[in-house]
Amino acid sequence: MNGEGKRVLIVEDDPGLRFTMTDALEGNGFAVTGADNGDEAIRRLLDEAFDVVVTDLRLPGKDGMEVLRAARGNTPPPSVVVMTGYGSVESAVAAMKSGAEDYLTKPFPVEALLLLLGKILRLRSLEEENRDLKRRIQDRSLYEDLVGGSKAMQGIFDLVSMVAETDATVLILGESGTGKELVARALHRRGKRKDGPFLALNCSAIPESLFEAELFGYEKGAFTGADRRRAGKIEQADGGTLFLDEVAEVPVSAQAKLLRVLEERSFTRLGGSETVHVDLRVISATNRQDMKALVDEGRFRMDLFYRLNVFEIRLPPLRERREDIPLLVEHFIEKLGGDRRVSEKAMARLMDHPFPGNVRELWNVMERASILCGEGTIGPEHLPPEFLGVRASPAAIPLPDEILPLKDAVRRFEAAYIEKALKAAGGSKARASDLLRIGRKALWERLKK
Repeated sequence: MNGEGKRVLIVEDDPGLRFTMTDALEGNGFAVTGADNGDEAIRRLLDEAFDVVVTDLRLPGKDGMEVLRAARGNTPPPSVVVMTGYGSVESAVAAMKSGAEDYLTKPFPVEALLLLLGKILRLRSLEEENRDLKRRIQDRSLYEDLVGGSKAMQGIFDLVSMVAETDATVLILGESGTGKELVARALHRRGKRKDGPFLALNCSAIPESLFEAELFGYEKGAFTGADRRRAGKIEQADGGTLFLDEVAEVPVSAQAKLLRVLEERSFTRLGGSETVHVDLRVISATNRQDMKALVDEGRFRMDLFYRLNVFEIRLPPLRERREDIPLLVEHFIEKLGGDRRVSEKAMARLMDHPFPGNVRELWNVMERASILCGEGTIGPEHLPPEFLGVRASPAAIPLPDEILPLKDAVRRFEAAYIEKALKAAGGSKARASDLLRIGRKALWERLKK
């Protein structure tokens, strides 16, 4: 057999036997260290790492059982084989109960030792593969739908691993549909508060007049209709993670109180005077690529921005990691269930598409294609028209007969375009805002005009 450089410690006080075993093992590719007593062996185990220890039970000084205990105390522990004389099998069995892998009864041919080491190392290799597989399964469950083998995504996984177990606040930047909440959930699952709650709050979906009540909670009688005390999202997330999506939309009126939560981990409910203390992690996200512009405009506090942006993770758009599209497609097909595959032509169309809606758009495309295809092969005919080279011509854009002031013409076009987006989104304002790549609050303001 080939020992492939595996390190073996032989502990034997008989120099002739020690030499014979050493010579046989080195001839088969093992790296061998010898010790003629238990004290020397234990010193070696403290200073060096071994894959296997082969030790006699009867030794000068500390005996083989003490060598076994010292070996088992190493991380990772080496496998241990004990040698015993004829009539001392009971001692060998006791050693195996204490963690030894196997035993050899003296005298034995060196071939028996080689066969035993081969079996032990094969078993260790299988155990390592099993541990690696479990780690990969665990990692996949921790990252959930966050899929990617590209260099850009491997960088994201590395950043998540680095910051997950800290208490640092994290700001996730990325276009709509890039997976900001998935990253936030991965940070939570890998963090110290993974057993606590994960609460997500979309800051753009809450009217300014209700924002403080939603975030900080309120006392009974704080305003008309407040007939009981209600805990806000911060209090509900105590012991876990609060995810503030679209954090750029936090009203200026609530920013000072949010800053206090980040600095002191305390706040007061609306209409109350009691200070509430919480232990939570705050992760925030925005699709704005330059939050500093809001700070410069006076719409976002500088001190709050720096508190939120202790650690920044910037997610790449799908068009900048096209090599991940086949992986994502495979993942989505598996998630949707059924027996389907994607044809080469359909995959080529997917690879060529710019995906302004990013991974969320790809998921919607695959869900639609799976419905149209049923069981079988997804072809180009199952993809939306824009994937087939169909483009709207300039003549398809309606123009007014009269010449209007540019401002009025833009307003009219915007209204028609928003109406078209709402129809495409089936009336869902949330999906329409994603298609238009504007915040839900911004869409709501335009609809009111």
